[in-house]
Amino acid sequence: MADIESQTTEDLRAGLPFRGWLLVKEATVRQTANGKSFLDLRLVDSYGTIPAKAWEYEKGLEPSVGTILWIEGSGNLYNGHLQLRVDRFRFATSADGKSPADFMPHAPETPETMLEEIRETVAHFSDPSLRNILAKLLEWANADGRLLTAPAARTLHHAELGGLLYHTITILRAAKALMTVYRGLDRDLLYAGIIAHDLAKLDEMRTNELGLVDDYSVDGNLIGHIVRGIVNIERAAGEVGANRERATLLQHLVLSHHGKPEFGSPVRPAVPEALILSALDCLDAHLYQINSTLKTLQPGQFSPPVWGLENTKVYRPVGENADAAIRP
Repeated sequence: MADIESQTTEDLRAGLPFRGWLLVKEATVRQTANGKSFLDLRLVDSYGTIPAKAWEYEKGLEPSVGTILWIEGSGNLYNGHLQLRVDRFRFATSADGKSPADFMPHAPETPETMLEEIRETVAHFSDPSLRNILAKLLEWANADGRLLTAPAARTLHHAELGGLLYHTITILRAAKALMTVYRGLDRDLLYAGIIAHDLAKLDEMRTNELGLVDDYSVDGNLIGHIVRGIVNIERAAGEVGANRERATLLQHLVLSHHGKPEFGSPVRPAVPEALILSALDCLDAHLYQINSTLKTLQPGQFSPPVWGLENTKVYRPVGENADAAIRP
């Protein structure tokens, strides 16, 4: 465990005291059934995010998003999920030497390196239609630099700076490995679908001043990243004069990557490359959620049901290799 004077979200345990610096990701004043105000918070550091409640606080001194707080409280379970009960807090001052950048969770690889690997993959496409469509999509996606910092989701998986690129590059590398096992696949189509499948999340999600998602945009609520992705491909294909069938196949991969209508895809995967994309997308998201949950457990302990894993109770094994699978 970290020094008691500077604990992290990884150290939080139900029934045990907590003292440490955390940054405010979300802050809302709510009321109990009897009209008493309390602070409903989401607090973050470079290790993760934790929901928190402050039942007692000084009115008029509510923290705002981006505020760094010294927290004293304890961990507790609410409906089976770990959260932080805040007994007292104070705002960081310049004398504390804290910066918001120190608290932001981020992907384990630099965004510039990941983006360059993706661009290099596109440059080696033998299919000019897919190569030109993807080059155009990447140009639009990073026109304002947001692609370098964008998370892949609001909360469920890869909700960290650079998370969208890390989710994409992980699936892309897995697909490259699968190409050595499954023969006869359309390499360019598979790689293009992987790179394009979540790019429209840049339109779907609204980021706050910390660079993390605080809500969905109007576009995200009314249209969503799958349909917006289809529209963007249509526009890019028109601008570069792409082959119609190749553009349609790419749209199918994006349209079907959630696998089932109940998960948000209007159609199911109908070509091998779409099936692989859907499977790898699900695999990567679920592995991220399992590894994030494992970090909160002691060896030999089960987690509460995890909603994003269909309420599975994750188990952390006992033994010298118990930490081997947990992503840094």
